[in-house]
Parts: sequence; structure tokens; C-alpha cells
Amino acid sequence: MEAAFAEYLDEFTRRDWETLDPAAVTDPVRVAVVGLGWFAREWALPGIERSAYTEATVVTDADAAAVEAVAAERDVTGVTPEELRSGAAAEAYDAVYVATPNATHLEYVRAAADQGKAVLCEKPLEATPERARRLVAACRDAGVPLMVGYRMQTDPAVRRLRDLLDAGVAGDVVHVHATMSQTMLGELGGDADQWRLDPELSGGGALMDLGVYPINTTRFALGADPVRVSGRTRSEHAAFADVDEHATFRLEFPGDVDALCTVSQNAQHASRLEVTGTEARLILDPAFYEREDRGFAVVRDGTRVDVDFDQVHQIEEEFAYFGHHLLADEPFHPDGEHALVDVRALDGIYESAETGEPVALDADGGGDAA
Repeated sequence: MEAAFAEYLDEFTRRDWETLDPAAVTDPVRVAVVGLGWFAREWALPGIERSAYTEATVVTDADAAAVEAVAAERDVTGVTPEELRSGAAAEAYDAVYVATPNATHLEYVRAAADQGKAVLCEKPLEATPERARRLVAACRDAGVPLMVGYRMQTDPAVRRLRDLLDAGVAGDVVHVHATMSQTMLGELGGDADQWRLDPELSGGGALMDLGVYPINTTRFALGADPVRVSGRTRSEHAAFADVDEHATFRLEFPGDVDALCTVSQNAQHASRLEVTGTEARLILDPAFYEREDRGFAVVRDGTRVDVDFDQVHQIEEEFAYFGHHLLADEPFHPDGEHALVDVRALDGIYESAETGEPVALDADGGGDAA
């Protein structure tokens, strides 16, 4: 264990995917940012600019005032959504980043694909499995690359977690525990008039917005997809009358490995992923939120080792990976087909919550009552 531990923790934040010299990049990928909510303004745009491989050149949003303000602040071109969809400014960008409400992803991704532009789409892919499949098909049929915004997969702490699991440091994995929660209304100033509480725009509540993090991060860490899911959802606060406020779910993986997960949009802040094996426990705490420094620990036979490492800007890493792989003409992961597995798992958990029965996922991630 000790040799593997030392090997994989050396240069903890190394970019094991990087084959280009960022200092040599003279023509970064020009990105059009679609959707100027708080995440795009506070995290995505700074991440794009921090990366040597990307630059923001165009922004759009349904809020014209936001477009004007961000365009002036960032010295980029502001366009209307209609202009973006029509391709009026297509010469000004090479790729499109979609960060709009879930149920609007398809229209913007399809427009980008029709223009021959590479796409980075936020997760979950869409509000329903059917629309998510259409989104992936649009990029596939147009022959344009599609990456999905699972920023955890380019986070060095998560990549080292996977490395250590692959090296057998934890032994045989037995189970995974993950939790992610926040006081959403408090963080948004009590505003209940927003798309995350509208099922037509979001596709669901805590499970859609937060549940996708433990699902996908566990898949990435284990290098496997769930074969069966089950769960329950509940809502108590009036603001969550139409969507799930809390969710608890179980993912069953090959080899009798279970992941037990909880998410909530109205509970005290939590962000943790723990993988327990026959030889050790690997812990990320904090694990999921972009605004937190990652914590990484290994526990074996009562001894805990906390790893001290330089923190990275999580969104910069994501866009650096995206731009790098476009410039290097290398395939993306996570791609659309990978993301469809999460969409089907989420749908299966909702089905299980309604029926009280576990749902088996078929070979391509689809669901059938077990």
C-alpha cells in the first residue's frame, strides 16, 4: 500500500491528461457562454479566462441587462439568444458552453451542433431522458464533439482517488457513502421564484440538481456503472411543493458494491464522499462544491493520513481539459453517452420513489422494474 500511496500522491495536482504545453498556446478555443446565472458569472467565466486553452468571446442570456453588463465587464460580444441560435455571431466562437435551465439545454446544443461547434453542456443533460437522448443524437449526427460538465472528473483530488482505488490501496471496494446538501433558499436570499423549483424547467429537485454529483463521481471513481437503483424523495417546505426537497438513494454496482447517497436542497451544508474497502477508507471531505477546498484522507487500521496539496480552481481545470482536447484533437470524457447513464439512473430513482420497488438498469442504462 505504502508504495502505491506515495506514487499516486506525488505531484498530487498533476494534469495526467495534458499533452500540450499551455505556455505555447497562442490561439485558445473561443467560447460562447449561453446562460449568465450566478454560476456562469462567478465561476465559469473566470474559469474560462484562467485557462490557457480557452477564452470567452461571446455571451448570451434571456436577460438583456445581464448580457449588456457582462459583455461590458468582460469585453466580449453580447448577443440575444435568437442571434446565438441563428448563428449570427458564429464566426466569433469555436465552441459553445450551455449553462441554462435543464429543459432548455436541447435547443442551444442543437443550434451549436447545426453550426458545427463543439459543445460543453452542463449536467444533467436535460430535464427528461427523451430530451437528453435527442441532445446527444444532435451532436452525434452533426459530427461535433460533446463534453458534459462533470467538473469532478477533472478535479485532481477525484482523479487521485480513482488512481488509488485502481492501485488497490483500499483493497476490494465494499461500499460508498456520499452526501451533498445545502440551504438553497437561504443562499438565494429566500427567492422561491426560480427555475430549480419549476419541474418543467428543472425536471426535478434535489435529486436532479445535487444527486447527479454523487452518482457520477462514484461511477468515475469505481470505473463502473450501476445495474440497479432505488430511492425515496420527500418535500416538507412549501417552496418545494412541486419538486423533491430531499432524496435518499442506493446504487448497486457490479461485484455487490453499493453506494448509499443522500442529497438535500434544504439542510445544513454537507459535502462528502467516502469509499470503504477491505484494506482502507478513502475520504473526500469537502468533496463536491466548487467554492470549497478539497479535503483528502486515507484511513487504515485506525491510522488517518490527511493529504496536504495545492488547491486548484475546479472550473479552470474543467475548461482547460475541454480546450486542450479540442486543440489536441483528442476525444472527450465525459461525453454524451456517458452522461445518459446518469440521466437513466436519475429517472430510475424517481420511478423507485413512486413505486417503492428497485429499478434494474439495462445494459445501456435504461430502467425496468426489478
